[in-house]
Amino acid sequence: MKAKYIFGAAALMLSMSMTSCVNDLDVEPIDPSTSMTPNAEAHFNKCYANFAVAGNGGANGDCDIDGLDGGTTGYWRQMFNANELTSDEAFCGWGDEGIADFCNNTWGASHPMLKGYYYRLFFGVTMCNYYLSECADYNETMTAEVRFLRAFHYHQLLDCFGKNIPFIVEMSSEMAKPAQGNQVYEFIEKELLEIEPMLMEPAARRMGQEGYGRADKAAAWMLLARLYLNAQVYTGTAQWDKAEMYAVKVIDRSGRKLCKTPGSSFTTNEGETREWSAYQKLFMGDNGETDAADEAILALLQDGITTTSWGTSLFAMASTFKADMVLVKDKTANGTSENWAGNRARKDLVAKFFDGDASKAPNGTCWEMVNAAGDDRALLWGKDRNLDIVNAGEFTDGFSVCKFTNHYSNNGAPHNGQFPDADMFIMRMAEAYLTAAEAITRGAGATNLNAVALDYVNTVRSRAHASEKNAMTINELADEWSREFYFEGRRRSDLIRFGFYGGSNYTWQWKGGVMGGQSIATYRNVFAIPDTDLSANSNLIQNEGYK
Repeated sequence: MKAKYIFGAAALMLSMSMTSCVNDLDVEPIDPSTSMTPNAEAHFNKCYANFAVAGNGGANGDCDIDGLDGGTTGYWRQMFNANELTSDEAFCGWGDEGIADFCNNTWGASHPMLKGYYYRLFFGVTMCNYYLSECADYNETMTAEVRFLRAFHYHQLLDCFGKNIPFIVEMSSEMAKPAQGNQVYEFIEKELLEIEPMLMEPAARRMGQEGYGRADKAAAWMLLARLYLNAQVYTGTAQWDKAEMYAVKVIDRSGRKLCKTPGSSFTTNEGETREWSAYQKLFMGDNGETDAADEAILALLQDGITTTSWGTSLFAMASTFKADMVLVKDKTANGTSENWAGNRARKDLVAKFFDGDASKAPNGTCWEMVNAAGDDRALLWGKDRNLDIVNAGEFTDGFSVCKFTNHYSNNGAPHNGQFPDADMFIMRMAEAYLTAAEAITRGAGATNLNAVALDYVNTVRSRAHASEKNAMTINELADEWSREFYFEGRRRSDLIRFGFYGGSNYTWQWKGGVMGGQSIATYRNVFAIPDTDLSANSNLIQNEGYK
């Protein structure tokens, strides 16, 4: 398996025509013999497109990564698999090679999906390096954005694969050398601080407005806050004050706000009249067109006609739904024709909405679950489901998740019956509030949240109509992160930061391949460098524990 680096020989000057990031990410390759000058705007858009589509032809076109089906190598899909299936939130019973190893925490250096994620991220680094080598002088703001995207890729590589990853910041035919010490961390920090003045001014933007889906100053602040929040994990040195500073900067100066207004009323399949909650609107088909977009700090743009992918919004919806999970009367289960019945909730996720006791959760519909939990975020389906996962291959073993849908919050019709319009928010305002709360508490060396930290948490909880907390320990905050962000691709990182991943401080159902859960080695806090890259590059060193 390898990335199809399209930058060598005659293809180096390939010009790709892409429409603006504002509207879609269609890609149309042009014969390189007809255009030997780099198209800066096309290459700029390709740097963004790497996040949203698998290759230059949308869902059914070619893939940028050799060796895996394009539908499985989409950035968001592999981010989900690596960070959710390996945690206490998600479980999948599909027979695809590598799925069981994820769910049971038994992956190794030959894991096919980890290779797909690794090469997808490095393909993104290469796209950015190429743009910076050929087009850096074209536009100062665009260049700053590409540097942000490269830093974002490197952050995820650092978080998942550790300090020994190849480090490449320019186009070269030389084999990459592994990063040394805290080189990647320091590079990310330096890049973000340098580019901040050149990025667009922070502002809430929606579909059709210039800059929607692109990184502005607030995205840099949020990535810095994320980097500093995990600094102790990455470098051994905590940076709580800096994490707090940049999170508060996002809260106070980003121009964004939590989405708090409900959507339209509708009739459930059981005949009840309800309205879409503000939290649900973040994950619906029209989220880029409503005040849900005002919460987005960085969004992956999707559209059922112009920007399609098997590995982004559709994966989030189809992989979690079965056709029996009908939310709206006379409509398909999730607003698309696809119901793949794969990913579902572990018992441990359900318990977080019921004071740690999953048995309190009803075997009912999504709406019955929300009512019982007293929390709009409990978008779980227990009807005709078993709470415990006994049979890994049976989708009804485990409660289902109905968080992501292509229904419209104004009850409008989606553009396409198969591919969704819902954008994927990979950074949103709630992260800033919970980051600030955690950083304040840890910076004070406290075990309980103070009044300011609690206020940040309760701001997020109140949006979901969850009761306000009068007190919360730092360990309880780990559950709040899960309640707000489950199935959004960050759980593994949060568990590691709280000391709940490798080791025996916390076990969950099927952790370590045992139904009751067991300890896993701490070296699994990072994934293995793929064996294919080690074979191809003798400079690289395998992460400890995987030798």
